[in-house]
Amino acid sequence: MLGASFSEAGIGDASNDIEAIFDQTVVTYPECFRPMLNKHRARLLWQVGFVYRNVKPGGSLLDIGGGVVPLMFMCSKLGYKVTVVDDYAGVFRHPDDTARVLEIFDKFGVRVLHGDACAEGEINSLDQMFDLVTSHDSMEHWHNSPKRLFHFLWSRMNPSALFWIGVPNCVNLRKRMTALIGDAKWSQMEDWYEKPVFRGHVREPDVRDLRYIATDLGASRCEVIGRNWLGYTNRSAFIRAVIPLVDHALRLVPSLCSDIYLIAWK
Repeated sequence: MLGASFSEAGIGDASNDIEAIFDQTVVTYPECFRPMLNKHRARLLWQVGFVYRNVKPGGSLLDIGGGVVPLMFMCSKLGYKVTVVDDYAGVFRHPDDTARVLEIFDKFGVRVLHGDACAEGEINSLDQMFDLVTSHDSMEHWHNSPKRLFHFLWSRMNPSALFWIGVPNCVNLRKRMTALIGDAKWSQMEDWYEKPVFRGHVREPDVRDLRYIATDLGASRCEVIGRNWLGYTNRSAFIRAVIPLVDHALRLVPSLCSDIYLIAWK
């Protein structure tokens, strides 16, 4: 499989527009969501910038497991045709405000399909072709195999379209180090044992897993890149202080990063 040459350059003056759209989005959302949006500002700006660099405005985008995250909402304001698929079965702290966000999505042209994307259902009603299919911080929560879904979505992608998955890395540097002292569990016992339905991380992938998916799909080329968003928001003050010092060095070795992204070209 051929490698791809991924570049961070190419936004130009649009970066100011993207930042302005983010600021507009924050005040559009219910107040309870605003701290979360501001906390993940850098990541969201980077994600929208990635879309803008790789897909011309007016293109068709699909986000699997997007929930109420404003990635597709912001893209719609840039002129993209966007669809979000999510079962919305998680326990939201503010269900009424979640409904308000979905109303905002509808008002601004974000198409939302409710349902489990991995199961037979509404996802099969997708009859349009997409220029980008993405899923961020969702696949690791799925109990069913994504293989059938991914092949179906691949068949709904235009030639040269992008398949873009973002997930936490199961073997990042922090986990390798904390495993030595017995403190590298993915989730808390209470989240798995005490709740009737477990919505935590079922299986976190690594770089080889993402390349396996690209090979299985028959991608013409692919690349896996690393970022460290989870490090910047880690509950440990020490890790939050260290990450800015090592972030760019870690990106040179994606297998050590906290967040890894598969970019596969059809």
